[in-house]
Amino acid sequence: MQNNDEGPLALDSLSLGALAPELSKYQQEPPQMASASVGKHGYLRLRFAHSGAKSILHEMKRKVPLLVQKALYWDEEMPFLPCVPIISTSGCILQGDRLTVEIIVDAGACAHVTTQSATKIHSMDNNFAAQTQHIRTGKQAYLEFMPDPVIPHRDSRFISDTVIECDRTATVIYSEILMSGRKHHHQDERFGFDVYSSRITVKNEIGSILFTEKLVLTPKQKPLDVVGVMGVFDVYGNAIVLTPKANQDEIIALSPSFYSEQLCYGVSRLPNESGLIFKALSCDSTGVKSAIRAFWEKVRKVSTGYSLPTPFLWKI
Repeated sequence: MQNNDEGPLALDSLSLGALAPELSKYQQEPPQMASASVGKHGYLRLRFAHSGAKSILHEMKRKVPLLVQKALYWDEEMPFLPCVPIISTSGCILQGDRLTVEIIVDAGACAHVTTQSATKIHSMDNNFAAQTQHIRTGKQAYLEFMPDPVIPHRDSRFISDTVIECDRTATVIYSEILMSGRKHHHQDERFGFDVYSSRITVKNEIGSILFTEKLVLTPKQKPLDVVGVMGVFDVYGNAIVLTPKANQDEIIALSPSFYSEQLCYGVSRLPNESGLIFKALSCDSTGVKSAIRAFWEKVRKVSTGYSLPTPFLWKI
């Protein structure tokens, strides 16, 4: 089902960033095209429901540049799992973009949401780009939100606000991978972006806030390639798992920490027994993606009893 009407959450992306201190220097409007104008105010709403022996993409609303085509069932281990890649018709995130993504997984349903490719945040000379995401899961629902890496280009500014409302019986794995930039493209690309700001807030089924994590990176003001931050590493990975307490105990027992000069990762508990958080650092994207995939497989096995399929060659 397709509908081009925007939901009320689409308005959030218009105000996001206007009062953020980290973006106070970047409020000027682009002379080429005003922020949030036609083609720059994207909206996407996906709703998954249980139907017979499988889950389906029951509802889809969208506004350019955001798009999905149809749910596919490529997961051989979970053939009833609808897999949906989010597509950007603009090819990358540009200055003045205001994007909103809403994902709903009904009770008893499951879904896997990813992206068509890495998300590139293009260089900017005016303003910034903003994105809001709202995820809701019902009782016994299962959601994997596993996008490809984010690559912030030199002089880019990006702010994201994500709210996840998760029923205590549901399981959500939410992943993000941040690259240092196009480090092989130009000598100033490594940590050459202006601002990368990301806030994730998790609520329970009655709307109470369980925890909030906010990451604000301004490498030109506070360098990231120092001890205690990124050091020699170039890629940061983060995976949040919201799942019942019994699953948490089993997952954390299967997930020892690891450290080397090329890769390190570890898992810890989140406040209010809400879940687990897994973080990884590596010198390249392959290391972080492999670490997150291994953790993701443990989460899926414990929470559903199923394994992950063999990865596509272009996803390794």
